[in-house]
Amino acid sequence: MAEDQDTRLCPAPIIFNMIGGKWKLTILQILIFRGTKRFGQLQREMDGITQTMLTKQLRALEDDGLVKRKVYAEVPPRVEYSATEDALALKTMFQTMHQWWVDHREENSNEKTLELQQ
Repeated sequence: MAEDQDTRLCPAPIIFNMIGGKWKLTILQILIFRGTKRFGQLQREMDGITQTMLTKQLRALEDDGLVKRKVYAEVPPRVEYSATEDALALKTMFQTMHQWWVDHREENSNEKTLELQQ
């Protein structure tokens, strides 16, 4: 019972489950800032992700209402992925994290980061 009450007070564990892990935030960042992508385009933009993992992560994000999948009735089939309105509402969170990085960590790192466009 106490665990349910904690979750109601702070939904962080639910949110972390929805967007956490190695790949979900990267997928969301690409779809939010770079727009709709096909599966192959997403995979090329994500260094090191396997086809199986990308499929799994896209399905999880779709189940949580953060990614929408559109299948076109064409031969060969064409499938596109885009951010939902709920996912687009995370844009400010990404911009805030980016600014935090610039303000507090950028000078200490040589890591490549995706540029966020406003």
